[in-house]
Amino acid sequence: MVDFLFDISRVTSHQLERHRCRHGGMFPLSCWVQNYAWGKVGLDSEVAKLVLGGDPQTVIQDDRPYAELWMGAHPKGDALIKDNRISQRTLGQWIADYPACLGSKVKDTFQGQLPFLFKVLSVRTALSIQAHPNRELAAKLHAQFPEHYPDNNHKPEMAIALTEFEGLCGFRPVEEIISFLKSKYVPEFHALVGNEAAEEMQNSRNNPERASLALKKCFSRMMNCEKKVFVDQLNMLVKRVSEEEAVCKDTSGSNGELLLRLHSQYPGDIGCFSIYFLNHIMLQPGEAMFLGANEPHAYLSGDCVECMACSDNTVRAGLTPKYIDVNTLCEMLNYSPAPVSAKIFPSVQDPSDPCIHLYDPPVPDFTVMRIQIPPSVKQYTMSPLDCASILLVIHGEASTLSDIMLHRGSVLFISANESVTLQVTSSGMTMFRACCLL
Repeated sequence: MVDFLFDISRVTSHQLERHRCRHGGMFPLSCWVQNYAWGKVGLDSEVAKLVLGGDPQTVIQDDRPYAELWMGAHPKGDALIKDNRISQRTLGQWIADYPACLGSKVKDTFQGQLPFLFKVLSVRTALSIQAHPNRELAAKLHAQFPEHYPDNNHKPEMAIALTEFEGLCGFRPVEEIISFLKSKYVPEFHALVGNEAAEEMQNSRNNPERASLALKKCFSRMMNCEKKVFVDQLNMLVKRVSEEEAVCKDTSGSNGELLLRLHSQYPGDIGCFSIYFLNHIMLQPGEAMFLGANEPHAYLSGDCVECMACSDNTVRAGLTPKYIDVNTLCEMLNYSPAPVSAKIFPSVQDPSDPCIHLYDPPVPDFTVMRIQIPPSVKQYTMSPLDCASILLVIHGEASTLSDIMLHRGSVLFISANESVTLQVTSSGMTMFRACCLL
């Protein structure tokens, strides 16, 4: 005798979608590695270590760079689903078929798309001097130059250090830039900017509006300098600093160590002079920097977790062999000087869960949680969110109630409104969870 008859003809499409979402509400992912030349090589790379932790059968090549791990549904790196119950091959396909898994707010706001791309970066050599456009400029650039700007979305991003992480971020305070322009240690910098622009900069120090205009003029003059002129000036500077370092002379007044390092990676590149305009920032593990639209920056070294809007739009103007667009960059930048301390983005402890620290930037596309489970806790429940999320395990081991095994390098997609209870089998855990808290 049949006690219950499941009549699919009487089930609404919404109910069926909810049923399927619950069936596949949480599943592990296999994610894409990007082997960009600037990445750390072999097992020096945190990306490679996480990939190997997630799948011990992976072969890591000792001489190959492992630069980025992409965790999301971006067309250039759509994560593969590792769950035999699910017929869809990729996360993007699953979301397209069952958009309710995103949660109703995210589904409606972002037209059924996962709004963020979650990454791990392992940086060996400098990435380009760059900025990301706002939505309006992104749409314009994409329409005009789709081969260089592949979509019409903005690309705010946030980097959270896993190891000591070095970068350039935002324009230095005016006084610091003026000190380099007047310095006997870097007369070549003054030569590229020119007397007129340098004098405007000095005369604007007590007027923020004038300072921004003067800063734009100085930076644009330098970035648009004739190539032979800036190469000659750079070679003179590098030669002198190299000679000073050879006799153990202090070169901190010219940022000598960083200058020589960047020049060794990108000889003859105008971006080497950007260190006199931009803040040099060193994040400690757990510290973050948020890069909104039009913020000049470059990553220099280290490993980080990164989250961004789901876009691949970057305007570059130095320290890169890729396409550069100096005029667009100089016009779009935020010329608001600020100290290094203002560029470190704070996390806040979740008042409802002492294990969670929130990195919640001023954009709707993403939020990141750092979850640190202490050694004393052997069962831990992640509360349901009203949005989809992606979980990355950095340290520790656990199993879910549905027998999914988690360990270093595991990546898990969690549908909206799903709670996750972990049986922790290691001495503590560290995880990052990207989501979209509207």
